[in-house]
Amino acid sequence: MSQELHLSIWIARILVRDLRALRREVESFADERDLWRVPPGISNSAGTLALHLAGNIRYYIGTVLGGTGYVRDRDAEFALRDVPRTDLLGDIDAALVAVERGMTHVSDADLAKPYPDPPRGLAVTTRDYLIHLIAHFTYHLGQVDYHRRLLTGQPGQIHAVDFGDLVTTGVDTKRA
Repeated sequence: MSQELHLSIWIARILVRDLRALRREVESFADERDLWRVPPGISNSAGTLALHLAGNIRYYIGTVLGGTGYVRDRDAEFALRDVPRTDLLGDIDAALVAVERGMTHVSDADLAKPYPDPPRGLAVTTRDYLIHLIAHFTYHLGQVDYHRRLLTGQPGQIHAVDFGDLVTTGVDTKRA
């Protein structure tokens, strides 16, 4: 067998990396109430974005690709407020499980097939939709990081999109 990993495995690794980063972001808010604050000119709180991202992954990967049976309530993702941090973290953990279990059912051949539940009925391959999910997730993850820094005054980031998590050569490429 080739040492090169299949695209489906890389997609799963990126999603796991980003979900773990979202978890770190949620944990990094010193005051849990700040997760739900919305500065002027901003539509969604970090807590809302965390609910949305977890629900999105739990449905589109867990249910659609993995058959978990999770029923998504997208409206609630945007309507709920003051959800305890422990519940947010539980949702993120459930999304991690959905990726780990759901993506095991996806072969590289499946990636070329139409996505089983395309948004708005649009024809898209599973590969293209999963890449879209990664881009969507990373976009909102950046918003959560920015919200945290804006609302808490905490400088820097939590290294959400760490290249070290994507080492592909088998050689340790981290710099001293």
